[in-house]
Amino acid sequence: MIFMRHPITDAPEGMCYGRTDVGLGAGAEAQIEGALQALPSVRSIVSSPALRCRKLVERFVLRDAPVVRFDERLWEHGFGDWEGRLWSEIPRTESEAWMQDLWNNASPGGERYRDVVARVGEAISDLGKTDLVVCHAGVIRAARILIEGRSFDEVFAEKVPFATPIRIERRAA
Repeated sequence: MIFMRHPITDAPEGMCYGRTDVGLGAGAEAQIEGALQALPSVRSIVSSPALRCRKLVERFVLRDAPVVRFDERLWEHGFGDWEGRLWSEIPRTESEAWMQDLWNNASPGGERYRDVVARVGEAISDLGKTDLVVCHAGVIRAARILIEGRSFDEVFAEKVPFATPIRIERRAA
């Protein structure tokens, strides 16, 4: 299965924007062109409904006219009260408590990462024969946990590039 993170956004550096619907930033067009070149043809796409994902999907639609479905379960990790704020503005007592156990702790009004993994698991089980999943870094990490059997620490140790195909397959036993 091929996953692709949305292109770079116009969110200010250091902004917490999991569920915040930000637009595309400088350099996004070049990333989209690179994504189109990396995948010669796409017949079906399942995508997060976020604008930053939709903009990439629109370009595949113009080129290939694939079947497209938007799935709410592919949204990025929800950070609740922290959405749209700079990380530097979030009280350290709150962020440090959250960081003690990212798997089980939620930011105020936000999601626990284990809940993100559960909803992504539901979405993945409904994919069928999909050529491309357009989503977010947190969703791609969750898919790697679920499909490849990798650990939380492993997937968070790696950066997820923008608008780059990432093949995720079950590991051989």
